[in-house]
Amino acid sequence: MEIRILGTAGLPVTPLGLGMAALGRPGYINLGHAEDLGGDYDPTAMAAHAQAVLDAAWDVGIRYFDAARSYGRGEEFLGNWLRDRGVPPEAVTVGSKWGYTYTAGWRVDAEVHEVKEHSVAVFRRQQQESDTLLGRHLRLYQVHSATLASGLLDNRPLLEALTTLKNHGIAVGLTTSGTDQAEVVLRALELRLEGVRLFDTVQTTWNLLEPSAGSALAAARSEGMGVIVKEAMANGRLAGRGDRASASATAVLRREAERLDTSIDALALAAALAQPWADVVLSGAATPQQVGSNAAAVGVALDGEAWQALGALAEPPETYWRTRSDLAWT
Repeated sequence: MEIRILGTAGLPVTPLGLGMAALGRPGYINLGHAEDLGGDYDPTAMAAHAQAVLDAAWDVGIRYFDAARSYGRGEEFLGNWLRDRGVPPEAVTVGSKWGYTYTAGWRVDAEVHEVKEHSVAVFRRQQQESDTLLGRHLRLYQVHSATLASGLLDNRPLLEALTTLKNHGIAVGLTTSGTDQAEVVLRALELRLEGVRLFDTVQTTWNLLEPSAGSALAAARSEGMGVIVKEAMANGRLAGRGDRASASATAVLRREAERLDTSIDALALAAALAQPWADVVLSGAATPQQVGSNAAAVGVALDGEAWQALGALAEPPETYWRTRSDLAWT
């Protein structure tokens, strides 16, 4: 898999990355998550499962890995794997995120799985935790799910704390969620402290059902921000695991995937990889088999017929995010 540079941050990455969201905790909102883990939530078993998926990702050439403080033991599993396999820090780029605290207590049926707070105190605490678990492998630290309502972009003390981290050699980014993604991306692009743009990267939801942030991401990329795509599979809705609301999209994907001799997951990921502004597209694979199927996306070329069919799948952003918020933690 080719190595490319993530914007002006200068970090080496691969077109496909692996996210730890479905690997570091028993519960997640990806459809079919419980089946992927085989219902075995013993921490030792989950650590071994995560290592098998990480090994598969390494074997197909993935060199960008994404974690977060709220991914249960995701950072721990990733950090241990990197050390156990003897992977030198310069051989990979690891990004993690702060801003959500994991509160599920290793339970799938927890009433609250994570709590969001974008404060200086949470940033300082979680940055130390991430540093302990990932050490020199951590090269990108991102605000987790920045929104206009979170107040992050107007919090001067917090922005100054992030600047200090950046001045110590860690790239600083933010991730976005919700219907105001495009506006958040554009505001982050414009944000300057002492004449210097603070955010090196942005990680945003883009998929065939929710492509509304595309023009904002193109603007960010043109100004040198690295762009990472998350949820390209729409939390499993584009993997043939959706409910009735996703059935028509699945039918279109299956038809085009058969015509192009590929799988529906590879086709959905290929659509994201084909965006000219996308530096990295995250795979949310939760099994080694899914890693292999996802990795095939780098070799899939969509033709005009495919783009016409897939372009009709987009939902209104309000509909997409309402559906996502209703997904159950399993």
